[in-house]
Amino acid sequence: MSRIESPCIACCKLDQHKVCIGCYRHIAEIANWNRKSEAELAAIMQQVAARKQQYAHLNHQTIATSPITQAEWQAAKIKARLS
Repeated sequence: MSRIESPCIACCKLDQHKVCIGCYRHIAEIANWNRKSEAELAAIMQQVAARKQQYAHLNHQTIATSPITQAEWQAAKIKARLS
């Protein structure tokens, strides 16, 4: 059985809610992707689909974004490990 692949498109830009407008995952969902169970990945992919629909009507060029910083990435990884 193959593992659910990451929806990453190498366009890591977080909006004000810390959701990547490239793959529609929250930074907490991105962190430790490879350590999540199939059930967790499937649940994330459902959230991704819902967010993609929510964002469909928005002009991505007008959304204020920032790249994921090293500090944000590390904090999300630590938080994921503790939960």
